[in-house]
Amino acid sequence: MKTLATLAALALCAHGALAQGYPAKPVHVVVGFSAGGPTDVVARAFAEHAARTLGQPFIVENKPGANTVLAADYVASAPADGYTVLLGATNHTMIPALYSARVKFDAVRSFAPVCTLAGSPTVLVVGPAMKVRTLADFTKAAQAAPGRITFGSPGPGSQGHFAGERFGRLTSVSLNHIPYKGAAPAITDLIGGQLDASFATLGSVLPHIQSGKLTALAVAAGQRSTLLPGVPTFEEAGVKNFRDDAWYGLMAPAGTPVGVLEALENAARSFTQTPAAVEKLRGLGLTAQSVCGATFGSQIQREVQANSQLAKELNLKLD
Repeated sequence: MKTLATLAALALCAHGALAQGYPAKPVHVVVGFSAGGPTDVVARAFAEHAARTLGQPFIVENKPGANTVLAADYVASAPADGYTVLLGATNHTMIPALYSARVKFDAVRSFAPVCTLAGSPTVLVVGPAMKVRTLADFTKAAQAAPGRITFGSPGPGSQGHFAGERFGRLTSVSLNHIPYKGAAPAITDLIGGQLDASFATLGSVLPHIQSGKLTALAVAAGQRSTLLPGVPTFEEAGVKNFRDDAWYGLMAPAGTPVGVLEALENAARSFTQTPAAVEKLRGLGLTAQSVCGATFGSQIQREVQANSQLAKELNLKLD
């Protein structure tokens, strides 16, 4: 009879054999958004780098729908062998808060976190309808007209929606949330003067800030963005404890062998240190970053808890 130690050793050998030589065939990188958006662009840039680094094609598959639930479900139910992975974004941590009936996976336990690849802070921007140029003036205007100042978001339960709600709680102001079907129409109306403000990811509004069509009041990050050095953080502008960074990261199905995860992590880390990738992301208003393994997993878990609590307070469900 084999001892427990022998069985454990056999399991480790099998585990190592499975990971050895990875990848031996093309890897599919699944994205829960249509082609052309920031998550898709990050995925394609990483796929190109990973293919060169690991010697096999990395093929991006766009599976949009149900606020990325379809893509996440597809990857969660895929074989845990590293050949089907998810390039997710911050809204992955909002799935448990917004859905229950239609979701068959656990946003935390069904996935093995690999690494973030890029990040983008949330920035409060105002359009021509708002005649303010500082966060203090914006807050003062909102306090003077409760529920009158509008802010647009890509939809109910989106990162922009939750950021606006968190800001309102921290500053004791009441803002009027206007949901859109995506970020682009919200930004169009903001520039056109139909909206007052938006809590947007920097990448989605940077060109409009640089052109002067939108005014950035504050950045929800621990330090100023190198892309907007003249714009203060919320902390510097007087609003404490307001951080809202968007991330774009790689996840595999739970149970993926450690050796496979290590290979993917090495590719992710080298991607974020490659000058060409750094510049490509910078041009999109994104910062290359690699938060990996257990640290990335802990971040996901914290965000799931915080978003679930806020959705509960808002009595918000989308199914």
